[in-house]
Amino acid sequence: MATCNMASAAAGFVLSSPSSSSSSNALTSSSSSRTGVAFPLKNNNNNNGSVSRRMMVVRASEEAEPPAATKTATTTVSPPKPPPIGPKRGTKVRILRKESYWFKGIGSVVAVDQDPKTRYPVVVRFNKVNYANVSTNNYALDEIEEVK
Repeated sequence: MATCNMASAAAGFVLSSPSSSSSSNALTSSSSSRTGVAFPLKNNNNNNGSVSRRMMVVRASEEAEPPAATKTATTTVSPPKPPPIGPKRGTKVRILRKESYWFKGIGSVVAVDQDPKTRYPVVVRFNKVNYANVSTNNYALDEIEEVK
């Protein structure tokens, strides 16, 4: 498998302008506003020691339309934001996950991830630490209950 680094690929680009010499007339056309780019494809050494080249020529056409301008109108109305999910920050919650160290314990909400794809969006901090000396944990919305 052949590899090619970007330095050697970039060294093969040849830009030609319409005012270049007659040796590059294959790249220019009758219109002086067109530009061409030549990409050398392969270097072949013949048996007699001379080098032959094949070139691929790419030209920009005048008929190509410029990209459409983006809408700059300020009258566009963005859709309303969805209501926030989960309890607000600082809310006291009771833990309903049975396998949790803090089951039936009360903690305060630190943050709630608003992405609906997140499995455990609610981060809860507790006053006491577990066996690993950790005082926070993430819970799903159905694993917590707000305390009044």
